[in-house]
Amino acid sequence: MDSDGLTTGKPNAARFMQDTHVQSWSDRLRHRWRLWLVILIVGLVGIYYLSGRSTTDSATTAAQTASHMVVPVAAVAATVGDLNQYISAIGTVTAYNTVTVKSRVDGQLDKVNFTEGQMVKAGDLLAEIDPRPYQVELTQAEGTLAKDLATLENAKVTYARDKELFQQNVLARQDLDNQESTVGQFAGSIESDKGAVDNAKLQLTYSRITSPITGRVGLRLVDPGNIIHATDATGIAVITQLQPIAVDFSIPEDDLPSLESAMKTDPQLPVAAYDRDMKHKLAEGSLLTTDNQIDQSTGTIKLKASFPNLDSSLFPNQFVNARLLVNTIPNAILIPAAGLQRSQQGMFVYIVKPDKTVEMRPVTVQASQGDVMAISKGVAAGDLVVTDGVDKLTQGARVSVQTAAIPPASATP
Repeated sequence: MDSDGLTTGKPNAARFMQDTHVQSWSDRLRHRWRLWLVILIVGLVGIYYLSGRSTTDSATTAAQTASHMVVPVAAVAATVGDLNQYISAIGTVTAYNTVTVKSRVDGQLDKVNFTEGQMVKAGDLLAEIDPRPYQVELTQAEGTLAKDLATLENAKVTYARDKELFQQNVLARQDLDNQESTVGQFAGSIESDKGAVDNAKLQLTYSRITSPITGRVGLRLVDPGNIIHATDATGIAVITQLQPIAVDFSIPEDDLPSLESAMKTDPQLPVAAYDRDMKHKLAEGSLLTTDNQIDQSTGTIKLKASFPNLDSSLFPNQFVNARLLVNTIPNAILIPAAGLQRSQQGMFVYIVKPDKTVEMRPVTVQASQGDVMAISKGVAAGDLVVTDGVDKLTQGARVSVQTAAIPPASATP
């Protein structure tokens, strides 16, 4: 019999026990695997439940914390006032009159009677040219006139005598007519001589160069001692009128209807000139005129405003910002532009209520100018409008408020 019991046909007890032991161990391993699987599933379910509850608790806690959190904001009380509406444009200061002072006669420049940058009035003496050549011409013209006057008087005496002789039939008619013609010729010479005298006086007057306008003298272009001519292109100096002065600026053609509507009420609309940064007002004036056509290349129309410029705050060729007042909305509810918020539903503001919570309130904007808005619906005078810190706000949020004053709409650049 073989050791394994195969040849004898009898069962082998050792092998049976071994197979039974292997089967028992496999069953226990399978049972343990199922047990660990159940434990794993239960653990995952517990973790999920606990984490979900923790998240819910955290969200609830965060919501409760947010509901009790105080957000610092800045708010401005809505006011009632007039909103001025302007048309703004870049302008150039231009002088009403600019004159290059030139000599009208030739000669040597003797004196210069002005200081560079001096304010002069019309008729003030600016320079003098050597007058002696023109005084000589005047003397010669006056001498010729005197000689011709004496000759005319002699011719008149001769004519009177010849007339008596003709009446006595002593003198022929032809001789009388010749003498009468001679008197006429001398009378014509007298008129010519008078013209020559007047011309000499005029040339002598031109040797004294005076200011044709009131304004400011620029830099001197010719020094005394130089020979100057009436045909010189440079002249002696340039005088620019500063009072009054003009500002030329252009506005878009789309603003023309509102401008024309305003000009029907007041043709001389107020215009203010500001510096380049639009922070300081330089001068106040009024609209003088508009151009008669639109520039098709730019789609703008030119306007000219007049300024008294008594303090000389405007200077020729200076760039300024011109603001033309075209409309005023009286008794409007005014808020800062920073308080206006926009969403898909429209425009709204955050209003601070008496209990220090905020309310989202839809509004209707009537008009705007710079940093000021006119509200026609949604805000009442005295309402606190949040202008800073709105990014942290929600409906009903609690806030701590710092108030400020809204700048007047009339002074807003």
